[in-house]
Amino acid sequence: MNVNRLINRGVKMLMRKGINKGIDMAATRGQDPKDMTPEDQAQAKSAKQTANKAKKTMRAARRFMR
Repeated sequence: MNVNRLINRGVKMLMRKGINKGIDMAATRGQDPKDMTPEDQAQAKSAKQTANKAKKTMRAARRFMR
């Protein structure tokens, strides 16, 4: 395996983890779920579901754009 491929794979893995963490932080607005009210928790859950749907849609769009 090429060294360049290994580096790219590692960078993509780290980027994916960072992006997912950022989406989770945006959904919870940086609050700890233990400190949130039930309404805030429901809103955060809804935001995470919306983000996941957007990710799936983007993956499908990338597949069709090839």
